[in-house]
Amino acid sequence: MKGFFKKTQYITVNSDNLNNYKEEQKPVIPDGMWTKCSKCGKIIYKRDLQKNYMICDFCGYHFRISSKERINYLLDKDSFEEWDKNIKTKNPLTFEGYDKKINTLREKTGLNEAVTIGRGKICDLDVVICVMDSSFMMGSMGSVVGEKITRAVERAIELRLPVIIFTVSGGARMQEGIFSLMQMAKVSAALAKLDESGLLYICVLTDPTTGGVTASFAMLGDIILAEPEALIGFAGKRVIEQTINEKLPNNFQKSEFLLEHGFIDKIVPRNEMRKVIAKILYMHKI
Repeated sequence: MKGFFKKTQYITVNSDNLNNYKEEQKPVIPDGMWTKCSKCGKIIYKRDLQKNYMICDFCGYHFRISSKERINYLLDKDSFEEWDKNIKTKNPLTFEGYDKKINTLREKTGLNEAVTIGRGKICDLDVVICVMDSSFMMGSMGSVVGEKITRAVERAIELRLPVIIFTVSGGARMQEGIFSLMQMAKVSAALAKLDESGLLYICVLTDPTTGGVTASFAMLGDIILAEPEALIGFAGKRVIEQTINEKLPNNFQKSEFLLEHGFIDKIVPRNEMRKVIAKILYMHKI
């Protein structure tokens, strides 16, 4: 009877070995392979996103991109010749902490300023192009940004070439005060000379284009294009609502709202931008 009630024997497993086994079984996923869409919340494989011009496959949301990425998407391969790359700001107002911030951003982004200018080709057609970059001081317009765009426009006049400017900006750069604000007039004056010369100016508004950039050269294009759902405006929505004591529409200051009210000519998805601009250039050439 004693053997009949014998206890069942179990295998003893060391808990440390079990934990080590579980850790070994975990798949190794490198960082930065996936990202989350800010609009629909879907998780997207980054390589697929890059192949699709940084546009969400699920909802069409346009991720913000660098000036380098935009140039690669738009221009013919190896056709871009950058101008005035090494112009740097000298902190005209000796604003505290400004030099340190600028140097940090230069190291982080590989850029010297918030705009890249130069000459390139779109479907074998020569253009002068200026591309702003939100990763550098939120694309704010300081004295160097204004100077580079002005120089690009002046060289376009000399070369008899059309100008394309891609805007993305938080407005005038507060650390440069009046030197920043005067760039609005300077760039606008250069574009007036371009117009007098009978040359084409295409402006493409991307998210966000606000403040002094909107109040000056962003809205002066012969043809004004915009990416879908781009924020475009001067003052912020809340500031306007508090000033006029009225509730504004949900899509106020979005590119769709501006198109509906006649402020821009066409909304163009990023993956169609090269084709649309090429058509405009060919039409203008004829």
